[in-house]
Amino acid sequence: YKPILDYVNNQFNTYLKDESGLNRRNIVDNRIHCCFYFISPTGLQPIDIDCMRQLHSRVNIVPVIGKADTLTQKELRELKKKIIHEIQKYEIQIYQLPYCDDDEDADYKKQTEDLRATMPFAVVGSNATIEVQGKKVRGRRYPWGVVEVENPKHSDFVKLRTMLITHMQDLKEVTQDVHYENYRATCLSVGDGTTTVQRTARR
Repeated sequence: YKPILDYVNNQFNTYLKDESGLNRRNIVDNRIHCCFYFISPTGLQPIDIDCMRQLHSRVNIVPVIGKADTLTQKELRELKKKIIHEIQKYEIQIYQLPYCDDDEDADYKKQTEDLRATMPFAVVGSNATIEVQGKKVRGRRYPWGVVEVENPKHSDFVKLRTMLITHMQDLKEVTQDVHYENYRATCLSVGDGTTTVQRTARR
C-alpha cells in the first residue's frame, strides 16, 4: 500500500503548496477523489484489511469485487454480507453515499438507496467485444453462455458507473472537507508543534 499512500500524499502536498502560493486561482486539482479497491472473489485477506486501514484516512475507498462471474448469485450475496461485516468489524471507513434530503426527487432517492444496498459493487471485466442477439456488447463468452459487462443481471458495473457520475461532486467535497483537511492539519501541526483533532469520514 505504501506506493499508493505516497502517491495520494504527494498529490495533497502539491495542492497544499499551490494553495499557499500566489497563483491560487489557477490551481490544478490532481488530488485523488476516489479509490476503487478491488477485492478477490475469495474474500478479504489480511493484507486487504491492512491496506484499506492505511488508506481510509486519505482517500474515499469504494470496495469492488472483481471477477464476479466466478460466483453464483447466492455466493455473491453471502460474500457481500461478509465483506461489509468485516469492514465494520475492523472499523474501515469506506465511502458512504450521502442520505437524501426530504425534498429530493423520489427517483433520485430510490436510485441512491439502491446503490447503497448494492455495495460492495461486484463487476466483470472484459476487453473483448462480442455479438449477442445481433448487438455488439463488451463481455466474455464461455462454453455455458455469455457474461455481459453492462448487463445488470450479470454485473454491478452500470451501478458503479452511475454512482461515480452522480456522486462525483460529493466525492470531491469529502476529499476537500475530510481527507485533505486531515492532511493539511497534520502538516500544520508538525510545522508549528500544535495538536490537531483528526476529522472522521461520514459513516
